Amino acid sequence: MLRREFIKAMAGSATVWPVLGRAQQGQRMRRIGVLMNLAADDKEGQARLIAFVQALSDLGWKNAGNMQIEICWGAGDTGRFRQCAAELVAFAPDVILAASASTMDPLLSQTRSVPIVFAQVPDPVGSGYVASLARG
Repeated sequence: MLRREFIKAMAGSATVWPVLGRAQQGQRMRRIGVLMNLAADDKEGQARLIAFVQALSDLGWKNAGNMQIEICWGAGDTGRFRQCAAELVAFAPDVILAASASTMDPLLSQTRSVPIVFAQVPDPVGSGYVASLARG
C-alpha cells in the first residue's frame, strides 16, 4: 500500500515540477552596446564610461551580473564608427548608447529597431534623430 501512495504522490508532484523550474529561472541577461567617440585610452572617455557604469550600478544593474556591456571605441575615426556600429548591432543589444552626434549616423544606418540613447547631440530634432523633444 505504501508503494501505491508513493507513486501517486510522485505523479501528482510531477505536474508541478515544470512550473517550479520556470519560477526558479533567473532574469534574462540584458545587453547594452556603447559606441564611444573617443579612444580607449582617453581619460575623459574613461571617466564618462565609469560614470555611466556607476549610475547603472546604483540602479541595480551589474556588469557581468544581470547585464552585459559591449563597448566599442571609435577614436574619432568615421570608418571605425561604421565598423563599431555593425559590431554592436550584431551583439543584439537591448539598447545602444551613442556617446556623441558623430556616432549617431553610423548607428542609424545599421539599425532602426534597437533603441539608441544619445549624449552630446546639440540638435537632435534638426539632425532628424528624433521628431520632437516633447515628453508624451
